[in-house]
Amino acid sequence: MGIFDRIRGEFIDIIEWTDDSRDTIVWRFPRYENEIKMGAKLTVRESQAAVFVNEGQVADSFTPGMYTLKTQNMPILSTLKGWKYGFDSPFKAEVYFVSTRQFTELKWGTQNPVIVRDREFGMVRLRAFGAFAMRVVDPPALLRELAGTDPQFRTEEVAEYLRQLIVGRLGTALATAGVPMLDLATQQGTIGNALAAALSKELAPVGLAIPTFVIENISLPPEVEAAIDRRSQMGIVGNLDQYTQFQTAQAIEAAARNQGGAGEGLGIGLGMALGQRAAGATGGTGPTGGQQQYGQPPAAPQPQSQPPAPSAGPPGSPPPLPTAEQWFVGVNGQQLGPFDRTQLAARVAGGDVRHDTLVWKAGMAQWTPAGQVAEVAPLLASVPPPLPPQS
Repeated sequence: MGIFDRIRGEFIDIIEWTDDSRDTIVWRFPRYENEIKMGAKLTVRESQAAVFVNEGQVADSFTPGMYTLKTQNMPILSTLKGWKYGFDSPFKAEVYFVSTRQFTELKWGTQNPVIVRDREFGMVRLRAFGAFAMRVVDPPALLRELAGTDPQFRTEEVAEYLRQLIVGRLGTALATAGVPMLDLATQQGTIGNALAAALSKELAPVGLAIPTFVIENISLPPEVEAAIDRRSQMGIVGNLDQYTQFQTAQAIEAAARNQGGAGEGLGIGLGMALGQRAAGATGGTGPTGGQQQYGQPPAAPQPQSQPPAPSAGPPGSPPPLPTAEQWFVGVNGQQLGPFDRTQLAARVAGGDVRHDTLVWKAGMAQWTPAGQVAEVAPLLASVPPPLPPQS
């Protein structure tokens, strides 16, 4: 800096800030040795505040407007300087301009899942992300608590602190909202408003507020999304037994149109499967060989050996269709079934079959909890185990 620049800058008579950035929160007015001429003009624009600091202590704060700096309109600084009689000489003070507009280009997101408890799905891990706006509501407090003597305090210096604060409050907000997981999308605005109010209250001592908080997305773990998809498919299909019979009838019709021995054999096999399924749906013969009545709890079926393998047909004919697994389920003392593997999976998704539900099929020695059967356990991967007994 040259001698003439020092002389020109030694006594400042115009103090103002034209912000040409989008991320500066606090900007310190630069000048040589902080000499301000008594009677200098101070211009504070809309969305700004000017704070005077004298010897490390926050003095006067000015809202938007144009001011002529005199002892009359600087009461705190005049008291600190001891200008009892209107002393009219230049004075030294630091001037900080604080932007009070909303800073809207701030993002947040959960690096790790937030665990919440849901009435329908139990404990669920959630991830979420969105945006928020920040505003300075108390410039002196911001200087004392966060900015300090930083000549240019930017949003990047406080963004990580705000993100950690938001993630720390997100789990509490979701848990206290009492909104089921399936209804979160419709309540994101309400939850965001509640979070904005809670964060503004907590940030008040440092001079900040969160006027807007937006939740763009709340995502569930893949296994929970898969369970929801299965439940949606069941709702669309409706009665699974009727749907299966309809699909089988269509397959028989398609096989009948196929000329030749292969089509005829396939039609016969599918017709037998349809008859067995219809018999099971109307309370047909169970594994004990007796007539099943669903209104009364039958005795547990005795294990029986697998049926003998069908003999091969004449040369040139297709091999016989494989026999599907037939599962029986014990619910509240009642024997239900038989079900093939697809129907059993539907019972699991519907909540009828859980880890402690008894199941049986031909070849098993006795009724066994589903969670201990190797063929059924994979179907229960998304079903929580039973709660431990109360002490």
